[in-house]
Amino acid sequence: MRNPGDPMREHEVSCFSRALGTENGRLQIFDLLSGAPDQALLDSVDVVLIGGSGDYSVARGGPWLPAALDTMVGLHGSSKPTFASCWGFQALARALGGEVITDREQAEVGTVWLELSPEGERDPVFGSIGPRFPVQIGHEDIVTSLPDGAVLLASSETIENEAFCFPDKPIYATQFHPELNRDGLIERVARYPAYLALTGAATLDEFRDMTPETPEAESLMPRFLEHVLSE
Repeated sequence: MRNPGDPMREHEVSCFSRALGTENGRLQIFDLLSGAPDQALLDSVDVVLIGGSGDYSVARGGPWLPAALDTMVGLHGSSKPTFASCWGFQALARALGGEVITDREQAEVGTVWLELSPEGERDPVFGSIGPRFPVQIGHEDIVTSLPDGAVLLASSETIENEAFCFPDKPIYATQFHPELNRDGLIERVARYPAYLALTGAATLDEFRDMTPETPEAESLMPRFLEHVLSE
């Protein structure tokens, strides 16, 4: 869910490729702004990754929203292996009955520490990450309630719903960006300077100095892939 001219369009694909340890060419791009993908396309792929830009708020909506949400409902109904990050986290939550609001006062941009829930500590993808871990994050839309059947995996100090899964389906979602490393987050903020103020840094150099690596969060994508494709 990104404009064709968005400078981060290809960057997002490259980050997912790096995080999954695969080549860019293995990822097929479908633009949800054009409507919903047909079933033949979804059947032809192993895993669906859902990301997008904050330019398209799930809370505020738009003409693109019904088809996008229908796609999420279909992925859930068919138990398609799916990983939804940031915008995808919000869209998946709303599509399946959760609630999403825009709240700039609770925006999180930068590196945030999360704590696993008891269910997260037992989860095959999240459990080995440790009880507390840092993540790269950037959002002002907040998932205030999860869909029925979703299991909370992690929370931050200020936001309860930061990750969830469906225990009977190969579907995971994170408000944070496990596909982003330190350099990736810095590049995102550099491209979207309006978000710099939300980081607590006065300059990009200051933000760079305060941003650590997050290897624990980066370990999630390969483990997710191994988990859902081995079932």
